[in-house]
Amino acid sequence: MKHLLLLLTLACLSPLMVSAQPRPEHDLVFENVPGRWDEGLPMGNGLMGCLVWQREGRLRLSLDRADLWDLRPMAGLDRPEFRYAWVAEKVKQNDYGLVQRYFDSPYESEPGPTKLPGAALEFSNPYPLSVSCRLDLSGGLTTLSRKNNPVFETFVHADRREGWFRVKSSENAAPQLVPPAYSGDAKAAPGGSVEGDDLVRLGYRQGEVKSQGPNLLVYRQICYGGFSYEVALAWQEKDGWIEGVWSISSHFAQKPNIPTAHEIVQDALPRGFARSLEESRKWWTGYWGKSTLRLPDSLIERQYYRDMYKFGCVAREDAPMISLQAIWTVDNGRLPPWKGDLHHDLNTQMSYWPAYTANHLDEASAYWRHLESNELAHLDYTRRYFGTTGLNVPGVETLTGEPMGGWIQYACSPTTSAWLAQHFYWQWRYSADRRFLRFHAWPWLKGTATHLEQLTFIDQKGDRVLPLSSSPEIHDNTQQAWWPNTLTNYDLALCLFVFQKTAELADEMKLPKEAKHWRRRAAELPPLAVEADGALMIAPDLPYRHSHRHFSHLMAIHPLGLIDWSEDDTAQRVIDATLARLDSAGTSQWTGYSFAWLANLRARNRDGEGAREALRIFAEAFVSVNSFHLNGDQTAKGYSYFHYRPVTLEGNFAFAAGVQEMLLQSRKGQIEVFPAVPADWQDVSFEHLRADGAILVSAVRAGGRLRELQLEAEKNTGWVYVTGDFSGSKTETQRFSLSKAELGKYDAKRHAWAVRLKAGGRISYVLK
Repeated sequence: MKHLLLLLTLACLSPLMVSAQPRPEHDLVFENVPGRWDEGLPMGNGLMGCLVWQREGRLRLSLDRADLWDLRPMAGLDRPEFRYAWVAEKVKQNDYGLVQRYFDSPYESEPGPTKLPGAALEFSNPYPLSVSCRLDLSGGLTTLSRKNNPVFETFVHADRREGWFRVKSSENAAPQLVPPAYSGDAKAAPGGSVEGDDLVRLGYRQGEVKSQGPNLLVYRQICYGGFSYEVALAWQEKDGWIEGVWSISSHFAQKPNIPTAHEIVQDALPRGFARSLEESRKWWTGYWGKSTLRLPDSLIERQYYRDMYKFGCVAREDAPMISLQAIWTVDNGRLPPWKGDLHHDLNTQMSYWPAYTANHLDEASAYWRHLESNELAHLDYTRRYFGTTGLNVPGVETLTGEPMGGWIQYACSPTTSAWLAQHFYWQWRYSADRRFLRFHAWPWLKGTATHLEQLTFIDQKGDRVLPLSSSPEIHDNTQQAWWPNTLTNYDLALCLFVFQKTAELADEMKLPKEAKHWRRRAAELPPLAVEADGALMIAPDLPYRHSHRHFSHLMAIHPLGLIDWSEDDTAQRVIDATLARLDSAGTSQWTGYSFAWLANLRARNRDGEGAREALRIFAEAFVSVNSFHLNGDQTAKGYSYFHYRPVTLEGNFAFAAGVQEMLLQSRKGQIEVFPAVPADWQDVSFEHLRADGAILVSAVRAGGRLRELQLEAEKNTGWVYVTGDFSGSKTETQRFSLSKAELGKYDAKRHAWAVRLKAGGRISYVLK
């Protein structure tokens, strides 16, 4: 029994258990400083970001801030015709060109609203010709070295609105503050919103960089509608280094008395580089200590840590949600791809997929906090466009929640808030925080359910359907992209999810009448459209036959989990047939996030080899040398027809979630350990991944067997079934150690042990 007692604390677990930091082999390392902005070394703190690269022989730090936005209204969306019912009428009249002209075209033709770049720092000495560089993921520090001697270091403070650098005084590298080019001759963008419009088209009067004292530079830019931002740079000479600090401040008319960037840097400079770096590293130590894992595949493990590092750079509870490029706006004189906006077409949703299992609920809270902060704008949009009193969200929106138009089927989808509702549901399920349930999850889901109840109607067959339904991004923005008086599998799955989960939350809230009401709404929905072999269709009249980047028709499998492999043979048949249809259509029209999504789907189907292959393709073909997701196939190996390289981040974070799905899956009342691990991954381990029900799970697989497992409960649990590689023998109970926990019988049919824990309770298992 002595070895069992050792398992009562994580510190005493087997040496096979993972450590809590990324390793040097995960770092970004280059022989020379990268020569493109989208290959730069990324740093950030959720609100501010920096990319380190070289341009024309000069070291360049591209500076950004998440809330730099041009918030002019999108042209055309103030028309009285901007109504869902009017669009439905135009579809019925076969007169869709007018809808496209009013509400789709302005997104391409107008420069704003849009995310804006910040500025840049440049250094005159051309180090990139003779220095190597490394980004240390464990602490967020980028170092440039000559013959292994550091000559330049920089980081973004993880917990303050500051960025720091220091350069050897002997390098004679004076810092310069370089503003974006808002004036001059505009250059056309043949790639449209994908390539990004010219900054000049915004019509700003160019801001100036001014000296406001010794070694203090300030740049202030006046933007649309009275919004302005300030970038400040201060430096001093200290111990043979020139060390400096920069900051960006955003100034909205409705938010007076915000500290300015130059006030921030003047206050920060006396603290110095070394002390600030020590503070910042403490935050990163805490971040990496939340969870960690080890894989026998170096490519996938390295990409995982690089992606979770980027997540730590872009997600903070007091920062805006993750947009398309977050805090790394393009630095090439143009606007970012797709205006750098908030796309709820899958982009923001995928960006937070890995937060829950990775035990980063604080960082995930940025998502729902940002959505709630725009509640009034969302309610106004819902009333104005849909005519309902519930809650919906523009599928493409600005920082402040205003619609931006675009392909209106998805930019103004009737079910956008339903997909967002899953993140409120996950935050509740993974935290078991009843206060969050009452004040956040329940209002969001009930508001969304109310909107969908009012918008849908009962057709002649007795089914609840939508006046217009679509499936991102099938048939792009043509009239054929609409299905009148029906439900695509995409919209149907989201309606079903919201009605079912609203009923579930009503039960938790002890509201039986509400629960009964929403279960009735769910029962009125038609069944999912499937082919004869069980494969999910796009819509009742459209099977999946042609390659497509967006697996919108598969929502019921993942991420919603309405069809669960562990349920029965019918569910397995549907999943098998559906994924076989994906295979038969090929990947020619896929982008990088498609492969990352596929990895999650394969893992849900307990196909470890298939999940690994999808992750491998993503990591080898669809990322930049700095690990950014570039959308297109960069290898020309035929994985995709797309070879372009617009940066968006959702593919990175969907990749990380796919790795987690291979190691741990959990749904209400069930935890599966190593559910989709390839057979040749003999030795795998993870520590403190989070399961549904606020349970932290750590496990070691060695020699192809589950050797160690530990569950720690933050809240009281009911009976939970834990599936792993247990023998199920009568003596198996002797391998468990319990503290404030109860071990039930082994269920041979489920291949699972029943466990129940109290808050603070722990169950440990070891197989010698």
